[in-house]
Amino acid sequence: MTEQEVQQIVVVPFDPDWSRQFERERGIVSEALGPALAAVEHTGSTAIPNQAAKPIIDMFAAVRPFAEASVYADKLSPAGYSYVETGMEGRYLFAKKRGGVRTGHLHILPLEGFYERNELLFRDYLRAHPDFVRQYGELKQRLAEQFPSDGEQYTRAKTAFIQQVVDLARQEKGLPWQNVWESQV
Repeated sequence: MTEQEVQQIVVVPFDPDWSRQFERERGIVSEALGPALAAVEHTGSTAIPNQAAKPIIDMFAAVRPFAEASVYADKLSPAGYSYVETGMEGRYLFAKKRGGVRTGHLHILPLEGFYERNELLFRDYLRAHPDFVRQYGELKQRLAEQFPSDGEQYTRAKTAFIQQVVDLARQEKGLPWQNVWESQV
């Protein structure tokens, strides 16, 4: 498989097996991180029933204390997770691949403010509002066709929709407005 094939954006129909895959990975991550792990949440589109998605299991893991990336890299590497430098502050990204294809993302975050993160609010709002699930799925399918190998453009083009949903979710929870791409720590 070439690098170009690996980077193709493919949005597939919802797969009920994604929750089982998450549970398996949660167990692996829990064992690897041990007592520093405070919570693990299934995030992203694979966590939303009936949502079309790229078949990559996204997870957010809250830790206490929040240490340097190398601490987590040493613990997660034997479990198949590789550190990905993103430049994002207050979080670390680890990726898991099988056969050269990315199958999982694990974001390590501090416990403080974990449950007020936009990604979790977005997930929960979509779970409660099926009309938005349908709209988001249609948008993702169109964008995957428009930007089949440009993940950055694909993500940017979803921003207005994501911001709209996050705004509604934050209002519903009585939280202040926040740009979806800003750090929350």
